Amino acid sequence: MSLPATDIAPFRERRRRLLAHMRAQGGGIAVLPTAPHAVRNRDAEYPYRHDSDFYYLSGFIEPEAWLVLIAGADDHALLFCQPRDPKMETWTGLRVGPEAAAERFDLDEAYSTEELDDILPELLLDQPTLYAPFDRGEIVDGPVQAWLQAARGQTRQGRRLPRRVQDISPILAEMRLVKDAVEIATMRRAARISAGAHARAMRAVRPGMREYELEAELLYEFRRHGAQAPAYTSIVAGGANACILHYPAGEAELRDGDLVLIDAACELDSYASDITRTFPVNGRYSGPQRALYDLTVAAQQAAADAIRPGRPFNAGHQAALRVLAQGMLDEKLLKGTLDGVLESGAYSRFYMHQTGHWLGLDVHDVGDYRDPAAPYADDARPWRALAPGMMLTIEPGIYVTAADDVPSQFWNIGIRTEDDALVTETGCELITRGVPVDAREIEALMRE
Repeated sequence: MSLPATDIAPFRERRRRLLAHMRAQGGGIAVLPTAPHAVRNRDAEYPYRHDSDFYYLSGFIEPEAWLVLIAGADDHALLFCQPRDPKMETWTGLRVGPEAAAERFDLDEAYSTEELDDILPELLLDQPTLYAPFDRGEIVDGPVQAWLQAARGQTRQGRRLPRRVQDISPILAEMRLVKDAVEIATMRRAARISAGAHARAMRAVRPGMREYELEAELLYEFRRHGAQAPAYTSIVAGGANACILHYPAGEAELRDGDLVLIDAACELDSYASDITRTFPVNGRYSGPQRALYDLTVAAQQAAADAIRPGRPFNAGHQAALRVLAQGMLDEKLLKGTLDGVLESGAYSRFYMHQTGHWLGLDVHDVGDYRDPAAPYADDARPWRALAPGMMLTIEPGIYVTAADDVPSQFWNIGIRTEDDALVTETGCELITRGVPVDAREIEALMRE
């Protein structure tokens, strides 16, 4: 169901900012499609999810729609959407329709998608720049080329095609990187729901359960509190499966004495959360498990302490890495010195990923991690400086598979600890701490 008109102000403000940017570059026209339906098999489709950039500017969640923005002396915002069709709506649900869409979404005009091929060629004429998400491939390229070809017939009358084309995706990525108040409030709610789901899983787990049973507890809690879907495929990995980074919840039995790693979170009103916790199936960490678990928690805290405005994006990763590498040396997983391990990359045998990523409308959200003002071809571009309103994850881990040169008490232990961090004026706030991270607190929760 589409958002009510009272919720449209943030989308109007984002369009205003984008149009101002386009005017500053000499004006032009932007065309953005939403996502197409994706067929699962035969007559079945995957659950529909709109395009994030399209939603960011419009608030419109129905399929088969285009947003058109024209920047010039008089800015203009148009929506093309599916027409009302009582017969189809009996099968697929009510549509807003172009008659109601303009007022409901605070747009200048709205038309049926059946009129796209008639109206767009005329709108493209005499525009200095055509902006579109060209990284979308044929979804954009095919229609745009057809509209340009249709408009080309008017050039004999002195009309002009756009002199320049520009990918709009990097512009929107920069806009989406710093969240506004509405986005932050939504992500806080998503974080609370996801944290509650992890706490539910901790209370529910018992030796002998299957991974998919624990996943069901998570999904129930997501939907019970109004989240529309998981933000990504849930990872529920027992024992050695936790050493497989993107292991989906399977049929493996959760065994007494093993850990279970859960990386799962919900999407609420199009915004993602992202949480990982690792806890003992029987409710109590063993000595070796606790040693590696406390190490990841310490690494996460070091990363959180390093995140604040003006610091480079990778400051958290570097801080976590030093703690993890020293812990690997202390536990005899590695030999040598801290500087030597860091320089050689020997730690990557047990920790092979970054400590965080952007978070927002997408779980791996858009936005350059390097300074966008630096020359693009320079592989040594400095990292982007953090700013208030950015949202990122902090997720150090350690993954020890069985090997002759590794102390056997650590074999097949995989641990990751992940929270969502909002960059504030003075540091960062972990908004997903509604579920505990301290080992003692986790064990106490599991005894409830």
